Amino acid sequence: MRRRPRQDLFAGLTVAVVALPLALGFGVSSGLGAASGLATAVVAGALAALLGGSDLQVSGASGAMTVMLMPIIDAHGAGGVLTVGVLAGLLLLGLALTGAGRYMALVPAPVVTGFTVGIACVIALQQLPQALGVAAGDSHKVAVVAGHAVADFLARPQWGAVLVTVSVAAIVLVAARVRPSLPIALPAVAVATVVAELAGMSLARIGDLPAGLPAPSLGFLELGALPTLIAPAIAVAALASLESLLSASVADGLAGGRRHDPDRELFGQGVANLVTPMFGGMPGTGAIVRTAVNVRSGARSRLAALTHALILGAIIYTAAGLVGKIPLAALAGVLLATSVRMVEIDAIRKMARSTKRDAVVLVLTAVATLVLDTVLAVILGLVVAGALALRSLARHARLDAEPLRHDLQPHHTEDEHALLAEHIVTYRLAGPLFFAAAHRFLVELSEVTDVSVVVLRMSRVTTIDASGALVLGDAIERLERRGIRVFVSGIPDRYLQRLEALGVIARLDREGQVFATTDEAIAAARDRLHTTGVVPRLAG
Repeated sequence: MRRRPRQDLFAGLTVAVVALPLALGFGVSSGLGAASGLATAVVAGALAALLGGSDLQVSGASGAMTVMLMPIIDAHGAGGVLTVGVLAGLLLLGLALTGAGRYMALVPAPVVTGFTVGIACVIALQQLPQALGVAAGDSHKVAVVAGHAVADFLARPQWGAVLVTVSVAAIVLVAARVRPSLPIALPAVAVATVVAELAGMSLARIGDLPAGLPAPSLGFLELGALPTLIAPAIAVAALASLESLLSASVADGLAGGRRHDPDRELFGQGVANLVTPMFGGMPGTGAIVRTAVNVRSGARSRLAALTHALILGAIIYTAAGLVGKIPLAALAGVLLATSVRMVEIDAIRKMARSTKRDAVVLVLTAVATLVLDTVLAVILGLVVAGALALRSLARHARLDAEPLRHDLQPHHTEDEHALLAEHIVTYRLAGPLFFAAAHRFLVELSEVTDVSVVVLRMSRVTTIDASGALVLGDAIERLERRGIRVFVSGIPDRYLQRLEALGVIARLDREGQVFATTDEAIAAARDRLHTTGVVPRLAG
């Protein structure tokens, strides 16, 4: 933190300028109020900066968390949301201590992109009441709220709010395209506030804010309500861990290959969410937009994120009266612009064109985020992505009949080779032999007819799970019940013990029907055919 303090201090100031309107806007959108968003930016931002696993992460209120909290506050009130924050903090600490952070990197890119697109749509719909200058509905379904807002506006148009919202959003979007590093959101909000004041526009404002953070308290806790808040807390903790680790990964990429500590990051977010509700703050996460601004502004250490939190804290204590005059329509413009910038059209287009599987997962996750629940959407995306991946992997599993090669029996005449080929068939198993592909193997193997011996060549099997092994054993038993001898060759050493433990090849091994090479298996099959009198003794 002492190496380049001037650069980090400048980056922290830049992030604070970007974060102030976002913290206010997300606080208002969540239903807890602007003061809650600011408290989260200050308390969670400082604690996560000091204790988290990323040097460049900036934490605070986020759009995804705002979406998550709306139904919770409708059902349990502000005290319920604060209690959920405490419980989520404890759960995050538990995840950190059990080393769960490393597994968050396994979330597929289409799920992340679809989730981001869905959240952007939800944030945009959330802003319609403020953007149109009408009262927000009491439903936690954003589509319903947006529909009522449009209907109310058409009945009583409020063009002043629309003008302010569109102007602020346009300024932010144009500046982002022309000068991406320029933190224009706060100046745009400030200008809109001055114009609204001078013109005497009748617009809804943030209103009175406390001139400072409240004293820490746990007075909001209701022990009797804890059982009903466990499920929402799990959802909040899941979202906080997912978004924070994704944001930290983005910071690593932007900073040229830095590596964050995922478990320490979860620990920092856990402490932040455990403490922040005591100051009236909503649950927070690592924030991708603010983190990206931090890195692009030249941040090199935790000092930048800590500076951002301290500057916002100073604003609370010195300028709460001025902040309270900001029109909600101006904040709606900032959040609308933010939602637009969250959607990277080029990346979506490339991902959608890569494979049909990626496109399906992306669209499904985005739609589920919009119409269902945020965590449920991610779970659904993971399940579908996993199912499609298994389906694709199963297609790589092959069972190919292979003719006997002359070079395996160099002493045989053409007639002798033809006689062997009438009674011996070799099959090569290749690829993964697991539950998603095992049934097909059973069907194909069980349909073998008109032969005396089947040689299974397994040297190219890439994986075997218990289901695949048991199905293979079932197929072998079915063949031998029909009088067809089964010989196995080339089982990789790493799978031999598994097959033996499941009893799949134990009997075959005892009866001398398991071999290291295909040559040995075919030679044994030839001798068995001679012994049983199926074919006469052959040369060699």
